[in-house]
Amino acid sequence: MTTMMRRWQLTAAGRENLELVDVPVPKPGPGEILIKVSAASLNYRDKLLIDDGFGLPDPQTEPVTPASDLSGIVAEIGLGVTHFAVGDSVISTFIPDWIDGVGPGTAREPNGQTLGGTVQGVLAEYVVLHQDWAVRGPANLTHVEASTLPCAGLTAWTALIERGHLRAGQKVLVLGTGGVSLFGLQLGLMHGAEVIVVSGDDRKLARASELGARHGINRKKEDWVAAVHRLTNDHGADHILETVGGAHLGKSLDAAAVTGRISLIGILEGLDVSGNFGALARKRVIVEGIQVGHRRGLEDLVRAYGVSGVRPIIDAVYRMDELGSALDHLAQGAFGKVVVELA
Repeated sequence: MTTMMRRWQLTAAGRENLELVDVPVPKPGPGEILIKVSAASLNYRDKLLIDDGFGLPDPQTEPVTPASDLSGIVAEIGLGVTHFAVGDSVISTFIPDWIDGVGPGTAREPNGQTLGGTVQGVLAEYVVLHQDWAVRGPANLTHVEASTLPCAGLTAWTALIERGHLRAGQKVLVLGTGGVSLFGLQLGLMHGAEVIVVSGDDRKLARASELGARHGINRKKEDWVAAVHRLTNDHGADHILETVGGAHLGKSLDAAAVTGRISLIGILEGLDVSGNFGALARKRVIVEGIQVGHRRGLEDLVRAYGVSGVRPIIDAVYRMDELGSALDHLAQGAFGKVVVELA
C-alpha cells in the first residue's frame, strides 16, 4: 500500500488558507480502521467552516481537514477491531460516539464534537476512524451516492422518522431543493406522505414534481404560507423541515398544522430564531432542534435505502482538486448533493 496521500487542510478561516497537501498515510490504532476514501459529500456547513470559520476549534491549534461524510473501503484494521474487516464498504457517522439514545453533552456544555470541525474530517485519500464512528455502507448504492447519507440523509431521517414518527397520509413541507430537503422528499414518499416543496426556481420545482412531490410553490410568485393553507384546505403542514432559520421560523409556524412539527435544521438567516407565540401556542406546535442523528439511526437509514431501491439525488461530482468549484456550486444552490470523488 502507498505510504503518502493527498489531504485538504485549513489553517485558518478563508479559502486562501485552504490547501491540498501531501502527507503520510495514517496508521490505525487499537479499535480503529483505515479507510480508503472513495467519495466525500459536501454540506453547507462545510462552506461556512471553510469560508467563515463557523465550527472551527477555538482556538485552532492545528490544520483542520474539512467535511464529515465519506464512503470508502476498509484498507487496514487496528488491534481489537471486531465490527469490520479489510474490504468492507463503510460510511462515516457525523457525531463521534453518539451510538443511540440522547447522546453526549450537558446543559452547560452541549455536544459540539463533529467530524470536519472540532474533529478531523474526511477530505483525504485515507482516513482513520474509530470503528464506532462508521457503519456498513449500502450495497445497492455507489460510493458517491452512499457518501450523502451521514449528514443530510440522517438529518431528514431523524426529523421525520426517528423523532417525527411520520405516518402515511401526513403532509410534509420542505424548503428549497438542497440535500436535506430532497432527502425529506424521498423519505416522505417512502412513508406514504404528501410532500410540498417550496422553491424560488420553477425548473427545480418541475424536477421535484418528477420525483413525486404533490405540490410545488414558487415563493417568488406567491405567498407560500397562503399557498400551503390553500393546497391543504387549511390543514397546514404536519412536518416542516425548517432549513432557513432565523426569523423565517415565523412563516413555518404560520404554515404548520395544529399539533404539527417543525424541525430546526438550517441557519441561512441566522442563529437567533424568532416567531409568533400565538401560532406556537394556539396550534400547539412542536419545535425541535435537529443535530443530525445517532449511529443507530444511520444504520436504519441505510436499511431503508437498501429495501426501497431509492437513490439519493446527486447534482454534481467534482475531482479532489476541484474543491473550490464544488464549494461555489454549493453556494449557488444545488439540486440535491454535491460530491467530491477521491478514488
